Amino acid sequence: MGKSDFLTPKAIANRIKSKGLQKLRWYCQMCQKQCRDENGFKCHCMSESHQRQLLLASEDPQQFMDYFSEEFRNDFLELLRRRFGTKRVHNNIVYNEYISHREHIHMNATQWETLTDFTKWLGREGLCKVDETPKGWYIQYIDRDPETIRRQQEQEKKKKQDLDDEEKTAKFIEEQVRRGLEGKEQECPVFTELSRENDEEKVAFNLNKGASTSGASSKASSLGPSALKMVGTAASVKRKDSSHSSSQSKEKKKKKSALDEIMELEEQKKKTARTDYWLHPDIIVKIITKKLGEKYHKKKGVVQEVIDKYTAVVKMIDSGDKLKLDQTHLETVIPAPGKRVLVLNGGYRGNEATLESINEKTFSATVIIETGPLKGRRVEGIQYEDISKLA
Repeated sequence: MGKSDFLTPKAIANRIKSKGLQKLRWYCQMCQKQCRDENGFKCHCMSESHQRQLLLASEDPQQFMDYFSEEFRNDFLELLRRRFGTKRVHNNIVYNEYISHREHIHMNATQWETLTDFTKWLGREGLCKVDETPKGWYIQYIDRDPETIRRQQEQEKKKKQDLDDEEKTAKFIEEQVRRGLEGKEQECPVFTELSRENDEEKVAFNLNKGASTSGASSKASSLGPSALKMVGTAASVKRKDSSHSSSQSKEKKKKKSALDEIMELEEQKKKTARTDYWLHPDIIVKIITKKLGEKYHKKKGVVQEVIDKYTAVVKMIDSGDKLKLDQTHLETVIPAPGKRVLVLNGGYRGNEATLESINEKTFSATVIIETGPLKGRRVEGIQYEDISKLA
């Protein structure tokens, strides 16, 4: 076997040494070559191929940096999407798993100096949800794949269809109950005393059973008029008591009918039908981020356009400037009572309403729906973030 044979001990030892990650200080990003020691890196820097790569990079260094930055971003997001999905995870955990691949793009060749800068950039671009904690920065991937969005739209459409079917069923039941109540008249029983005009006339009770009729008639014939009168009054009192108790039981049953239970279930389902996005055109929002400077902080604007459900083009009311912002940098605006608002989340999403009152203790409001099939319904307990003032 020759010196450079694949199965020689020297070749096997070299492959074992170069298998794992080496020191970053001896890595050349332009040539994508990893050296094992300082002498090897020095020899590589003096090589003709390395000098040629440096000449190419000196012609347009920004192009190479943009290329490396794009590759680093795509590989990082692909690992985050495939490995963790939409779960909230520490950014250092994802980065350590990313750099464990030997052929990865190093961060010192990109436009970001640190992992924190890269994490903040992901949040500003709306690619991930980021938040800072005492333990560090956490990121959460926002899945905007067309197939995923289509699947979410189908689920929302199905939920809406189910709600429409339930509303139709409830309206049908309500109509049947109304018709049934219109057809019946409330009959009040009339009680009279048992008396006879002629003393010689026999008093007979017409009952369903023949045997009991004969026995009752014989007993009635043996009773006198005063006794019959007492028996009749006692029977009438007993009938009054029974009718009064039956009417009380009916009133108790009428307190909560099946229709009321169905309506309560509908309200509960509407409260649970929520999404993680709330932006909508033609609403007034307030900018809460300080990254744009004091010029725009706490200023109001009108949403002109919604991009991918989570990003909005906002036109400022004061200056007329247009900004592209993520929904995490915005908050809703609550007007004075009597003004028109738009419901942004929940079962009444997309319906216009009139703000009736505000409860500052529970941070909620009471509105009256003005559009849609539930027009005129009064809804209580809607949170501040679920409604916003209409432009």
